[in-house]
Amino acid sequence: MQRPRVLLYFCSMNSEKNNIDFENSIGPWLGQTGKIVDYFFHESFKSKNIDLTKEQMIVLKKLHDQDGLNQNELAFLTLRNKSSLTRLLSKMEIKKYIFRKQSKEDKRIKNVYLTPFGKEIFEKTKPVIQNLITTMEQNISLEEKQQIIKTFKKIQTNFRSKIEHI
Repeated sequence: MQRPRVLLYFCSMNSEKNNIDFENSIGPWLGQTGKIVDYFFHESFKSKNIDLTKEQMIVLKKLHDQDGLNQNELAFLTLRNKSSLTRLLSKMEIKKYIFRKQSKEDKRIKNVYLTPFGKEIFEKTKPVIQNLITTMEQNISLEEKQQIIKTFKKIQTNFRSKIEHI
C-alpha cells in the first residue's frame, strides 16, 4: 500500500536533514495562539448577542477612528485584498453597520461610513474587547507584554520587507 504524499512529507521531516523543531519555533505558537484568540473573540460576541466577526470588528474600529475612508485605504489598513474587502463590506451593508457613498471628486472611488447602528454595535463591543484583553494579559507582567509587542513588531517587519520584494 502506498502512503499519501502528505504523510510521506511529514515522515521525511523527521529525518536528520529535514528536522524542524516545531515546539521551539515561533510560527506554530503564534498560529495556535491566534486561533485560540479568534475562538474566544467569536464566542464572546456570540454570548452577548453581537452579530459581528473579528474582520468586521476591525473595519468598524478603522471607521470609528476615521469615518469615510475609501475602499482602497480600508483594504490597506485592514491588510485585505480589494475583492475580499468588497465581500466583507457587502455583508456589513446588509447588517446595516456601514454604507458606501460614491466620491464627488472621483466617481470610481467609494467612501465607507458607519451608520448610527454600526456606531452602536461598535460601542457594544468595547466591554467585550476589554474583557478579552484582560483575559489575554492575565499573569503577564508589563515587561513581558512590552517584549511580546516588540517581538511581534519585528516579525511584522520581517514579513513586510519580503512583501516589498514581491
